[in-house]
Amino acid sequence: MMTVFLATFAIFVLTILGMSLGYLLKRKSIQGSCGGISSLGLEKVCDCPEPCDARKKRMAREANRIL
Repeated sequence: MMTVFLATFAIFVLTILGMSLGYLLKRKSIQGSCGGISSLGLEKVCDCPEPCDARKKRMAREANRIL
């Protein structure tokens, strides 16, 4: 049981070190996917036609805070 844990831990450490080394060599920042939600054709995260009452209240508070 302990050997499985140590092997798994070693694999995780090697993976993290490899990713760190790749970042240090390329100096390229991590980026999101191309387009995100808009590439799926969704206008917002929650694509419900009619938001629930709690969501409407939250949206009203946010709109008042902006104004």
